Amino acid sequence: MKRNSLKIVLTAGLIASSLISCNKNKILAPNYEVTSETVYSTITGYKQSLAKVYGSFALTGNQGPAGQGDIQGIDEGTSDFFRLLWYAQELPTDEAVIGWGDPGVPDFHNMNWSSGNVILTGLYYRSMYQITLANDFIRQSTDAEISKRGFTGADADNIRHFAAEARFLRAYQYSVLMDLFANPPFVTDANAVGSILPPQTDRKTLFTYVESELKAIDPLLVDPKANEYGRADRAAAWSLLARIYLNAGVYTGTQRYADAMTYSKKVIGAGYTLINNYDNLMTADNNTNTSEFIFTINYNGAKTQGYGGTTFMTHASVGGSMPASSFGIGGGWGGIRTTSALVALFPANSTTSFPNNGNPDTRAEFWTQGQTLAINDITSFTDGYSVTKFRNLNANGTDASSKDFSDVDMPIFRLAEQYLIYAEAAVRSNTDLPGALTYVNTIRTRAYGNTSGNITSGQLTANFILDERGRELFWEGFRRSDLIRYGLFTTATYVWPFKGGVKNGASVGDFRNLYPIPDQDRAVNPNLKQNTGY
Repeated sequence: MKRNSLKIVLTAGLIASSLISCNKNKILAPNYEVTSETVYSTITGYKQSLAKVYGSFALTGNQGPAGQGDIQGIDEGTSDFFRLLWYAQELPTDEAVIGWGDPGVPDFHNMNWSSGNVILTGLYYRSMYQITLANDFIRQSTDAEISKRGFTGADADNIRHFAAEARFLRAYQYSVLMDLFANPPFVTDANAVGSILPPQTDRKTLFTYVESELKAIDPLLVDPKANEYGRADRAAAWSLLARIYLNAGVYTGTQRYADAMTYSKKVIGAGYTLINNYDNLMTADNNTNTSEFIFTINYNGAKTQGYGGTTFMTHASVGGSMPASSFGIGGGWGGIRTTSALVALFPANSTTSFPNNGNPDTRAEFWTQGQTLAINDITSFTDGYSVTKFRNLNANGTDASSKDFSDVDMPIFRLAEQYLIYAEAAVRSNTDLPGALTYVNTIRTRAYGNTSGNITSGQLTANFILDERGRELFWEGFRRSDLIRYGLFTTATYVWPFKGGVKNGASVGDFRNLYPIPDQDRAVNPNLKQNTGY
């Protein structure tokens, strides 16, 4: 059985405590059954509370604003953070379709979501809830609190490290809200519980905040690869900085390519290497991929039992003629597939063998048997190739801890993304093109098993790197952001099957580059203005 290094001390029934009170419209504290003075009286208590902050990334529950009950249409499995993020980042793009008609889900293919979309509402509240947990932990970890509780020496230092990790997790969630919603409500540990009605921030201000937080915690986090698996270190902060700098033109109107190169290079120079086999990135024992994985959401089939996360990824992608046992699961859900546009990024298939169809590029992990490449009916699982990238089996083919719940961890940052960030920033700024070429070819050598897939300097263009990101990072939650950065998400310049709800693809209004602020939050917080177009 796989053991996660960061022990999850919560039950899988974690409920997202309400963020805003309908009665007083105030920030609420997370609901603890024991007082903070008891919880934080020992170093063990601090670590268990930190585990709650981390655990909220992997565990599930469903609740909207206080007094309004559950978000209608969001079940337990859908409330998982990564599943919600995946819907928002992948389903409106060329990388994914889903056959289900659950409330809010078809809106993503059709690109006609509204401010009442339940999936977007769930994601918004999940991110805000995780910020609330982080804020509370940070309040309990100030030097004044550490001193008052009698902690000194190594214990005091560890609590300061814990607080820096919580600040990283908060910055990450604010980066998600910045990318998706642009102008969310903004609160930090400086706001006393119940003291204010959360004000709205703007995207440019939020970018500056996330950037400054990540730089401020740099010396407070442990060195790269020095923390327990699944916990943040300095390389995680550098990775997030590199990611937001690559997208800075979208977020602020000012390009920051040099900064993207600086921070991705810091990660690259921290001792990470690609694992040898791309097929083993998303397997049940991928917690061993520490040479490539920088920061992960940890899932464990025995301890984090829910129907989101990689349980969703391993089950929803299996159906039709696909043998469930080949994917380490008891049965498939017959839901998610890809479009011909993603398949077209790879060389033509030569066989129908599993897992990569005999493709010279081993990243072409598609199930073609019994499936059609073209999609005529989104609701039919056999329309569109399925993706075999996520498998709840160990790399050697043996079973994971459960056939119902996944052991596959989800990398939020991994080295290959940092190579591609550096390469794109270098090409766009015409800087260190030889270094960029080396990083791209390092990725492609792993994919092909040799240098036969390597490219020349003349082939290294920004558009090539977008395609390479599709080949390397597909279904990992990047595609919407990538297409927006390239000006392709809403426009007629690039269409794919069922873009905008049209079989052959169509453009949509540019306002859909942002998601709307959910109606539920605006109803209880008059400080919030809606994004343009909704």
